[in-house]
Amino acid sequence: MFRQKLTTMPSKLVSSVAVFLLLHATASAGDDGDRFVYYGFAAANLTLAGNAAVTPGGLLEVTNATFDTKGHAFRPTPLHLLTSKPAAAARSFSTCFVFAIVSPIHDGLISDQGLAFVVAPTTAISTANGGGQYLGIDVANGSASDGILAVELDTLMNPELRDIDSNHVGIDVDSLVSRQARPAGFYNAGAFQELKLNSREPMQVWVDYDGQARQLDVTLAPVRVPKPKKPLLSMNIDLSTVMADPVYVGFSAASNVMLTCHYVLGWSFSLDGPAPPLDLSKLPVLPQVGSKPRSKVLVVALPLAILLLLAAMLSAVILIVWRRHRYAEVREGWEDEFGPHRFSYKDLFHATDGFKDSNLLGVGGFGRVYKGVLPDSSLEIAVKKVSHDSRQGVREFVAEVLSIGRIRHRNLVQLLGYCRRKGELLLVYDYMANGSLDRHLHDQQLPVLSWNERYRIIKGVAASLLYLHEDCEKVVIHRDIKSSNVLLDHEMESKLSDFGLAKLYDHGTDPQSTRVAGTIGYLAPELIRTGKATPLTDVFAFGVFLLEVACGRRPIDRDDCNNQIVLVDWVIEHHDNGSILDVVDPRLAGKYEREEVILVLKLGLICAHPMPNVRPSMRRVMQYLESSQSVPPDLSLMRNEGFDQYVNLDGLSIASIGSSSVTILLEGR
Repeated sequence: MFRQKLTTMPSKLVSSVAVFLLLHATASAGDDGDRFVYYGFAAANLTLAGNAAVTPGGLLEVTNATFDTKGHAFRPTPLHLLTSKPAAAARSFSTCFVFAIVSPIHDGLISDQGLAFVVAPTTAISTANGGGQYLGIDVANGSASDGILAVELDTLMNPELRDIDSNHVGIDVDSLVSRQARPAGFYNAGAFQELKLNSREPMQVWVDYDGQARQLDVTLAPVRVPKPKKPLLSMNIDLSTVMADPVYVGFSAASNVMLTCHYVLGWSFSLDGPAPPLDLSKLPVLPQVGSKPRSKVLVVALPLAILLLLAAMLSAVILIVWRRHRYAEVREGWEDEFGPHRFSYKDLFHATDGFKDSNLLGVGGFGRVYKGVLPDSSLEIAVKKVSHDSRQGVREFVAEVLSIGRIRHRNLVQLLGYCRRKGELLLVYDYMANGSLDRHLHDQQLPVLSWNERYRIIKGVAASLLYLHEDCEKVVIHRDIKSSNVLLDHEMESKLSDFGLAKLYDHGTDPQSTRVAGTIGYLAPELIRTGKATPLTDVFAFGVFLLEVACGRRPIDRDDCNNQIVLVDWVIEHHDNGSILDVVDPRLAGKYEREEVILVLKLGLICAHPMPNVRPSMRRVMQYLESSQSVPPDLSLMRNEGFDQYVNLDGLSIASIGSSSVTILLEGR
């Protein structure tokens, strides 16, 4: 009878009922309190907080690509994890879930906060106002609330939490300092294979606790790989001494500046037995990132047919168009005022031999740099190719860069002019024969810079900054002081370069706030916190630069035991211990002026002071360097109240991948 009635219902209504029944069935495929399975969360009963939500497609979206946010999703039914007879003990439990972390930056060089599976005595694990950090779990002095067990899938390296890297899995108990952590990956036939947690690809996690053996295992694998026999993490722990009763299970995540989405696709859980395996075919589909893939017909068949049809006609046309566009440029009326600074693309093309790789000087965060020789004047030049896609933005960029190009100083790399072609902006500079200071400090194959050369380089950079801050027609804030932006000419004289991030404003006015720009390791704490660049933020970066030149170490480095070293902290410790000379670059082999080295190290510390009002101006810095007078020993607050609390500020970790520096720009041009 019911079937007969159903067949008489309108087809649209039948479809709606079928979809509802399917979603309800897949959202909770089996649920008896202590055991449940979710294939998507469209009809799941969850307690959501922060920015957590369930998408129309059934995905649990713990964070939703919003700046400075956090989210929590808990199952509202409490679980009794502890037994009272014959003695208090923790019951075995097992859970399995499929997750995906979708970040706008696919190469993994810059990451944001991660995702955590949480067992807690309450669903209110984060009560403080504010943005997303620390995986969305409140911390006080590095510790989370009592009675919390978390398995973190962390994609951000927090030095204050002693994270091992920016791509790891950890077990946290009552603290976000992991008791055990390993780089993300899985064991396949005994061999370890690394996984990128923020690869945008779904992965599966198994968390198994054996109450009798008191052992917690965590296993990770790609979504289509069966559960590996060997867990990634295995730790002995008696949860009866840690957990309260009852407890709640769920997920927590945070996103700060990278607009990251943290998704959970499916989830199963069981007390006193293995979690039901997830049927991957029933899981919802992740939203697509980027452009949709073209069909095979569009990609192969259609272009092939068109090419076959027009081959004869296009052969002659292509030759003519190619010859015309080989040296084509972009010119607009507003560029007339910059006419004397405009180079022809044809001249630059021939000067660099067609931008051959043999003339490539280096690749930076804002473009590739080629060596060239102008055919008419035989002048050696360096040409930087920068991509652009905004007409208004590039107009402002050209005006600002060429305004800086009119500045003349013996310690600034001279900008000679520019050229625009299609989606490229080409900047033309004087050629520096000895390359960047970064190579001479950190490339073991190059001869060691003597102390006299280093001291002369330091004074040259200081003189250029004094000129930019105080002696120019406008105040110029460089915003990216670092060793790779200090170039050396044929006489090893230092010249500050790369004004792509520079800001100008009138003397006596207040610089406008902007978003964070610069290089990780050189960023002043207040810049990360307020986004306002000032001459004192340049002074902070110059202080880190001083320590780098004297110590021969990068701002974020590794010691012989592969432990991370924050250069400023490391020098402060030696200063406090009375062993300040132990930080000097060992490649100098003791051949240096003791008073000058101590002056540079102390001046570096006071310039890199976390409190801006303690830092000296560049004029005062030059007075110290010229007269070699001692620096006031006002360094105590750096350890007790200053630097440590800003090492990770608002979720932006001062971290580095190996020995490479990372330039970040979080603003539009």
